[in-house]
Amino acid sequence: MFLIALDHLIPYLHVGSDQAEGPKSKLGRTTKMVLAVTLHNIPEGMAVGVMYAGFLAENAQITATSALALSLGIAIQNSPEGAIISMPLRAEGESKRKAFLGGVLLGVVEPIGAVVMILAAQMVIPALPYLLSFAAGAMLYVVVEELIPEMSQGQHSNIGTLFFALGFSLMMILDVALG
Repeated sequence: MFLIALDHLIPYLHVGSDQAEGPKSKLGRTTKMVLAVTLHNIPEGMAVGVMYAGFLAENAQITATSALALSLGIAIQNSPEGAIISMPLRAEGESKRKAFLGGVLLGVVEPIGAVVMILAAQMVIPALPYLLSFAAGAMLYVVVEELIPEMSQGQHSNIGTLFFALGFSLMMILDVALG
């Protein structure tokens, strides 16, 4: 729900699409793409922060290795994300330096999200399972919204994502209830 709210507040453009989503704006194509990738990076940072918060809280199931593995996995996939932003900036006439800096700065929201989640988790350790669930749900939303192209096309792209979430929730309830 958090990311759906952000979807409606921030104008953005899916990679490979000419139709913008979110509120109407006069922002350029590249700016909308930057906003889309930034929106995608928020839950990534939250996921890393919650993992480290769990490790710092000495949760037996979260090890330093698992937190590091998640961090490295997300860091590795940030390289192509940076290129997704840097290349259009360069094509629009920006200098190599500005285009590179634009791609690097895009990832700044991740450490900010991670620190916010670590601080929030440290203040409210009992909320850690809920924060982990929030981060996992946000990541699922991003995966469904961005990686299944048929779901993110058209005027009512959130309907497919919402029904995916409903179906996933139902399966999780059945899994827990039926063992």
